[in-house]
Amino acid sequence: MDTKYIPLYRKYRPQTFHDLIGQENIVHALSNAIELNRIAHAYLLCGPRGTGKTSSARILAKSLNCKEGPTLTPCGKCPACLDIMNSIPVDVIEIDAASNRSVEDTQAILEKIQYVPVNGRYKIYVIDEVHMLSNHAFNALLKTLEEPPENVIFILATTEPHKVLDTIISRCQRFDFRRITNDDIVKRLEYISQQENINITKDALYSIAKNSQGGMRDALALLDQISVLGVNKQIDTNDINEILGKISYDTLFEVTQCIIEADCSKSVPLIDNIYAKGNEPVQIVMNLIQYFRDLMIVKNCSDKELVFSLTHISEVTYDRTKQQAEKISVSEIIQIIDRLSYYATQIKDTTNKYLWLELCIIDLTNYKNLPSAENLLKRIEQLEQQISSGSVNVSSVPQKIAVSKPVVKEEPNIVIPRKVEETKIENNEENVNLASGQSQKKENTANNTSMNSAANDMHSLWVSILQSIDSPPNRAFYSNLARPVEISQNKVVVAFSKEMFVKQAREGAKHQALVDAVSKYLNVSNPDIEIITSDNIDLSKKVTPPPTPAQKQIEEQNIQKQDEEEYQAFMESKKENPESKKLTASDIDSSSQAAMVKELFDGKYIN
Repeated sequence: MDTKYIPLYRKYRPQTFHDLIGQENIVHALSNAIELNRIAHAYLLCGPRGTGKTSSARILAKSLNCKEGPTLTPCGKCPACLDIMNSIPVDVIEIDAASNRSVEDTQAILEKIQYVPVNGRYKIYVIDEVHMLSNHAFNALLKTLEEPPENVIFILATTEPHKVLDTIISRCQRFDFRRITNDDIVKRLEYISQQENINITKDALYSIAKNSQGGMRDALALLDQISVLGVNKQIDTNDINEILGKISYDTLFEVTQCIIEADCSKSVPLIDNIYAKGNEPVQIVMNLIQYFRDLMIVKNCSDKELVFSLTHISEVTYDRTKQQAEKISVSEIIQIIDRLSYYATQIKDTTNKYLWLELCIIDLTNYKNLPSAENLLKRIEQLEQQISSGSVNVSSVPQKIAVSKPVVKEEPNIVIPRKVEETKIENNEENVNLASGQSQKKENTANNTSMNSAANDMHSLWVSILQSIDSPPNRAFYSNLARPVEISQNKVVVAFSKEMFVKQAREGAKHQALVDAVSKYLNVSNPDIEIITSDNIDLSKKVTPPPTPAQKQIEEQNIQKQDEEEYQAFMESKKENPESKKLTASDIDSSSQAAMVKELFDGKYIN
């Protein structure tokens, strides 16, 4: 070979502002600055890799130092232009900040600034990856960067401007380079392919542009790499995927079909074949994420041109993807992407990557069994409809689902006399002294039953009011120390045994807690609550909720056991006293044990 091969990204590096691709705003600003002779002393060029930062710095240097300049079209023949094109400039010094980041390196630059340029008008310092400089180096550069000599220009380039000190940024004119669009990259690649006689399809060029992530240098490097394949055949998308280690569209389509159809037996061997071809597990998962992303765009976008610009898929590929997108919802696609992202993280952090890849594909084929927000919302809506229509038993609703308590509109005026116990004692004494006995006893029993029923109702209401108190300390205060005297829709009377408790209940947070609870339960805006002191009310027993069915069963068993013991004792007493075997009606009425026997044997007595 007579000449050394030059890579495409170096051979086709832009030499004028006209050759810069995708940076029209920056080209316009720098061009106007040159035409108006308003050249700044410092520039800061920011942007992703391969977007033209260093090329713009060199073009600006040539435009300023060209023999015919300052001009927008450097001649490319004068010594200044040739030195920059051959990367051996004398007046344009390119410095790599990554390897010259210390304060000593900065001081060496500052010592040479005072010398005048040799061939050009300006001495231009291009500092690449300037964010790598240390803080001391930045500080050493501050004063000179603010007021350099008239013939010195600084051009700073970086991919991470957030790491550059604000004091440096404020002394520079900042230009932000954007990522080059795929269409602009494809146009440039088509031109270069024609110049280099590279036989490649347009779909393959779009694949290159898509994988370059907006960087022209990456796109040219990949085109240079695959150009050797186009000697005997046309380069297509499959060749690009093989070079990049990416999975073909047909394979991804088949894997996705297995996921949608929940065909685990077919998906696992398919993943094993992909892995056997040399694809890494992380790369397989990332390819699936990208495919489901394209699937979501196809499903949500009705404009074909927009879909093609976002996904860069062909017409045939679009039709197949559209049919597949009909079989899955957007929420399910998002859920699958979320699971893929989770497994991508797990695969990166584990040693057995293939095992996690298998777990990933098995999990995805069972995605319909996974809980999703959409399914949960549907279940909640169905449950709310059933509750509102009354077709569901509230007792069967889980405890975590809050069921609104029915509003009590009318409550009976339940008043318990304050000397209930004394009344009971007096009634019992009268029953013993009455000659007829039985009729009076039945009447008193009915009175006691009605009183007990009223007491039970008020007890239930008081328990419900206590449950409506939000504060546990206030709830315990009323539960342990207070007893209800009257509870109605119009008035609530509560008694305490000591005056100090009455004072606490009439004032402050405790009083307000009771007012709020009564208002909430009885649905009264301004309830009439009276707090009194009473020594006649038994406050030894705490207010407890009604017994549960299990507690009632145990209580009934204890009562039955006690009745059996009393019956056995009664039978033993009859054996010891034979004369008392025959009982009269008056004896039965006067004996509680005989009454029990009468109840047990339905009025049939045993001699």
